[in-house]
Amino acid sequence: MSTEAPKMKPENDDLVQVPSMLGEVQSHPGIAAHDDVFGEMSEGGPNYRDVGWLGTVALMMKTQIGLGVLSIPSAFDTLGLIPGLICLLVIAAITTWSDYMIGVFKLRHREVYSIADAGGLMFGKVGKAFFGSAFVLYWIFVAGSGMLSISIALNAVSTHAACTAIFVAVAAIVGFVFGSIRTLGKMGFLAWGGLFCILTAILIVTIAVGIQDRPASAPATPGPWASDYKIIGNPSFTEGITAVSSLIFAYAGTPAFFAIVSEMRDPQYYTRSLLCCQSGVTSIYITIGTVVYYFCGSYVASPALGSAGAMVKKVAYGFALPGLIVTTLLVIHLPAKILFIRILRGSKHLSSNSAIHWITWLSCTASITIIAYIIASAIPVFDGLVSLVGALLGTLMSFQPMGCMWLYDNWKAGRGGADPEGTGKLTRGSKRWIGMVVWCIFVISAGTFCMVAGTYGSVVGVVDSYRASGGSSAWSCADNSNSS
Repeated sequence: MSTEAPKMKPENDDLVQVPSMLGEVQSHPGIAAHDDVFGEMSEGGPNYRDVGWLGTVALMMKTQIGLGVLSIPSAFDTLGLIPGLICLLVIAAITTWSDYMIGVFKLRHREVYSIADAGGLMFGKVGKAFFGSAFVLYWIFVAGSGMLSISIALNAVSTHAACTAIFVAVAAIVGFVFGSIRTLGKMGFLAWGGLFCILTAILIVTIAVGIQDRPASAPATPGPWASDYKIIGNPSFTEGITAVSSLIFAYAGTPAFFAIVSEMRDPQYYTRSLLCCQSGVTSIYITIGTVVYYFCGSYVASPALGSAGAMVKKVAYGFALPGLIVTTLLVIHLPAKILFIRILRGSKHLSSNSAIHWITWLSCTASITIIAYIIASAIPVFDGLVSLVGALLGTLMSFQPMGCMWLYDNWKAGRGGADPEGTGKLTRGSKRWIGMVVWCIFVISAGTFCMVAGTYGSVVGVVDSYRASGGSSAWSCADNSNSS
């Protein structure tokens, strides 16, 4: 007679979870009737779990490749080519691990949708409020920067055909309309289109600076012009740490990956999508940054799309415009979604088409849009202020929490024995466990240093820029693209 206990059939086959290797997030490939974040999902309501792995790659790359890539050549000019590339690769490695940890953490804690939920698990209500507020504030400022970038593109393409304040308002309206699409699954095609457009624009400038005699801002001198690029730079501490912060900002789409993995159709492919994203993004950053800086030297423009002259600038911004729009709508959607879920979580209205659902959702996207629009239009020395928020909040959400997440799951790992539940936890005291603890402490310490030092450098930059400009007016009509 068999003594084996009878196997019980799960109440819902869609919710069967199988043991996974570290880094894999697995679920049934079908659409689950119940989700730990979105609750009961009916056929008539929005399908929040509808992002394929290729769509995930597009969304990840679009949150990474946006405003940050345009400042990489300038960062190389400050640091020098070799130190710039080393810093870029180190930041790429750390943020790739951070992104990977998001997938691992989501596997172990299915109820997590955002970095705020992760903060709540690790640090309680205070952590949830702190990281939630930082997440929303960060993306609001990025959304404002996106609106300003759209206004620069419209000014460049039209040669300042209208008041800049009007262009910013147009950017806000377009961002609100498309940012109000309810699910990331329906944004996949927009992300691919925006990614193609921004890459096309950057490649146009890259090719143009290689075939032109000299950069647009280089002085007209007799004879051939030679680039003054530096192999190793000699920046001050403030200049150097600000340049490093701009490189971190180029990888600071990390906090958005929580939402992306939560809306994947098959989350088991998260790691595959992540590796495709980070390898592609890093290759693009290295190629674009190196080539543009090599040919332009200290005369590289920031943003880099203006480095090859007026005509190429018009063409490049024309191609980049859809990509900038997609970036803006995504960074409006992300903070609005976290507010929306916070308000309706546990309610039937979260996954339905009810009036309360629509009123709440549109109110969230409208609120984020309006605040970002006010910031983009009303705050003087905006570029410096955005770099300040990027250094303070972008670094905060891309380094320290992920080190804390690993320690939260593994600090109390069992002593001796195997891992019967297949969670991938390490044995406490083993060499690998000690190595991971040291790595996490390094990531937390490095992130804290870059956050504090980068914030200091950005504050100094804001003060210097404000003094140099003599103060700038809110809702200005002046051309912000230097095209007129």
